[in-house]
Amino acid sequence: MPARSRPNLRKLLFVLPNLFTTSSIFCGFYAITLCAGEATGEQLYKAAVLIFFATFFDAFDGRVARLTKTQSEFGVQLDSLADLVSFGVAPGLLAYKWGLAPLGLLGVALAFVFPLCGALRLARFNVMAAREEGVAKFFTGLPIPLAAGLLISLVIAHYKAIGHAVIHHGWVGVLVVLLGVLMVSNVRYRTFKDVGFSKRSALVFLVIIAAGVIVATRLRASFALVGYFSAYVALGIVEEILFFRRRHGGGPPGEEAEDETAEDEDLVPAEEDEEVYS
Repeated sequence: MPARSRPNLRKLLFVLPNLFTTSSIFCGFYAITLCAGEATGEQLYKAAVLIFFATFFDAFDGRVARLTKTQSEFGVQLDSLADLVSFGVAPGLLAYKWGLAPLGLLGVALAFVFPLCGALRLARFNVMAAREEGVAKFFTGLPIPLAAGLLISLVIAHYKAIGHAVIHHGWVGVLVVLLGVLMVSNVRYRTFKDVGFSKRSALVFLVIIAAGVIVATRLRASFALVGYFSAYVALGIVEEILFFRRRHGGGPPGEEAEDETAEDEDLVPAEEDEEVYS
């Protein structure tokens, strides 16, 4: 009898990280179906939870690829497409159903800003990553999964606090436009890839975790989620204002030239390995 050919385990390993990415796409697609039609408050809440799970799968597909040494250009492109579906289109539709539907065509236009800016953000990131090498200290613009994270965390917190997820309020449009502008802006957001283990970093990490635990136990866990995402978004804006002042002579004499050099180095885009946020 001819010997049976054994399956190539190496090829099977290449499928593993892509399964995480595919799961992210599925969560985004399912969220879109829940938002379609006359969506109820509970359906919008479930859609927000699904997008949150998509961020989990998106965060781990790159780590799985590195652990199994199966990084590939195919995986990079698939990850970008998954981000557009799960963190661009799905949150945009969710924002429309949650707070912008009564505005009619204006609400559609405001909601469209989110996936549009997300697509521009992803395209710019991929182009910059292809031109440059190395790992950066900063992202240029707010990463699309974190922009979506702030939006869905507000939906989840509102549903848990009020009991329904439909808000229909104009400030949702302001939030969507603000997040879109931050995604395509030159505001720098820390990657934290350069943070090494030390007593100071460990202390800061423990303080952050403790603050989230206190908020979650005294109020609601969803409020802690809103706090974490809001803090990251605010951190980039605050640091950009401080660095902008220093680059234009707001800091001590003699620091301007050094800071401009540091800025050029920091703006090198992070190397895309299916892990970093786009």
